[in-house]
Amino acid sequence: MQAALMVPCYIDMFYPRVGIATLELLERLGVDVVYPKEQTCCGQPMANSGCYEEARATEEHCARVFGSFDCVVTPSGSCTHHIRNKFTAGTDSREKQNLVRNTYDLVEFLHDVLKIREFPWATFEHKVALHTSCSAIRGLNMASMSERVHDPVFSKPRTLLSGVPGIEFVEFERVDECCGFGGTFAVTEEAVSAKMGYDKLAFMQKGASPDCIVSSDMSCLVHLQGCARRQKQDIPFYHLAEVLNGVSL
Repeated sequence: MQAALMVPCYIDMFYPRVGIATLELLERLGVDVVYPKEQTCCGQPMANSGCYEEARATEEHCARVFGSFDCVVTPSGSCTHHIRNKFTAGTDSREKQNLVRNTYDLVEFLHDVLKIREFPWATFEHKVALHTSCSAIRGLNMASMSERVHDPVFSKPRTLLSGVPGIEFVEFERVDECCGFGGTFAVTEEAVSAKMGYDKLAFMQKGASPDCIVSSDMSCLVHLQGCARRQKQDIPFYHLAEVLNGVSL
């Protein structure tokens, strides 16, 4: 199976190890990965700020670069959510429609398309606090929502991580509450954003203290890592792709 790898711009700039882990993981699973070097950004930062004119050229470029592929995979729920549900700044085209239809978050691709449940090359004998982003939960239905009390409880990221021997999950309150990042919200409402991040960390560490914090959205981890550093907390943060690919703590 062939898939184009879309590496989010912030991962490319600040966390290239996550892009590398995603590539290696997909290749371990037998996927024929294509990496279009012309890729830049999906346009989400501008669109989320209401700057549709500024987002137009970026979205149209993204559609031209990825619009010919039958499958596009990205290690970011927020980028996937933007492309699938909010990709409206650019002009309509066949490439754009194809990209919207065929873009998958890495978790969705592994869980729903490839249906992978075991990662025998990986071992991670640590206590993990798992954070799933708002975009992944409420935009992509990757985990159950606590407000929908009659729905079955599920978590696709947790199901995947459960296939790595040794992992122990730390349970904590308000597991699906926002970490406070929210993209440009963290800039325009920095005090509220920071307090939400501090609260999230406190919930995670209230009971059995985790050895690390894992998420399928690096943007959330950027925020939580910054909050932890300001509180002098020395705790590692990993993208889910790194753990599934066999990272060591």
